[in-house]
Amino acid sequence: MDVKSAFLNGYTEEEVYVRQPPGFESAKFSDRVYKLRKALYGLKQAPRAWYARLKSFLLKSGFVMGSVDKTLFLLSHGGDVLIVQIYVDDIIFGGSSHALVSSFAKQMSREFEMSLMGELQFFLGLQIKQGPEGTFVHQAKYTRDILKKFDLGDPKLMTTPMSTNTTLDADEDGEAVDQKKFQEMIGSLLYLTATRPDIQFAVCLCARYQASPRISHHQAVKRIFRYLKFTPKLGLWYSSGSSLFLRGFSDADHAGCLIDRKSTSVSPYPPQKENTYIFAASYCSQLLWMKATLSDFGLSFGRIPLLLKTPSCTRTKHIDVRFHFLRDHYEKGDIDLIHVEGVDNALIKGEIESQWTGLIALLM
Repeated sequence: MDVKSAFLNGYTEEEVYVRQPPGFESAKFSDRVYKLRKALYGLKQAPRAWYARLKSFLLKSGFVMGSVDKTLFLLSHGGDVLIVQIYVDDIIFGGSSHALVSSFAKQMSREFEMSLMGELQFFLGLQIKQGPEGTFVHQAKYTRDILKKFDLGDPKLMTTPMSTNTTLDADEDGEAVDQKKFQEMIGSLLYLTATRPDIQFAVCLCARYQASPRISHHQAVKRIFRYLKFTPKLGLWYSSGSSLFLRGFSDADHAGCLIDRKSTSVSPYPPQKENTYIFAASYCSQLLWMKATLSDFGLSFGRIPLLLKTPSCTRTKHIDVRFHFLRDHYEKGDIDLIHVEGVDNALIKGEIESQWTGLIALLM
């Protein structure tokens, strides 16, 4: 559902005055100003005031706010549950009972002026296709749009987003390219990674050179677009019959960056550059966030396995902080730290790839 004129529903806590807008000037009191009773579009307080009004209404209606995501609200009624997710004035909701969902829609329509959009099919550039076997989330339309925007003519199609022997560096002697256009291409691709983990490493690697892009960097980005043209309908498939579990993989390429010799991660998360010993604590934080978020949906997990290599450490100041953070959560029973020898890294990568293959599906 979509809230019409959402910001006009908010109430400001401060006294706010505005000049008389064109067309609404008072001939009798031309030297006076208006005092706002409600929030107004263009007012800095408007988004916060609208959220406070909606939050108050939902809490009074029996909803409980998510422990991690403060835009997530849940309502339990008997054995059924209703889930509401808010993005400014757009609201996604669903539940295990049609009666509960219908009741919520009527309740919201009585309180606010709403537009009911029906079953979720398109949201923030994401396309959603639901069926009895599962849910498919993809960005096929967005992919077609950016391919059209950055027209490459009739390029040769590529079966991979980046060659395995590609080694990008600053290439200071290379010919410079249009920085603005390069940044636009990177920005468009970064949004696409929401449903395309297969291009994430290649896009993040190219994104490091936005400050001074060269032809070699531009060629690498063009290859990603050629790959997208070959696979425009790839997305994420969530099977209704699949089991859910959490497991972390941390594999850092020691001194892998050719510029500053910092290590780079090669995990399912966006590839980062850091000193290797920081990665384990970073991934532990991600796992704890996911665990807390999923607990709001009634899913509980015991100790989450985190498979990692022993990182190379050089600065004890950071080691101390990260070590105690990991040790504390290990002792609390949140995670299990599992050391993997270098010879077994191929097994970890193979398991990651097999899981990604299970998530990525072709839109039929």
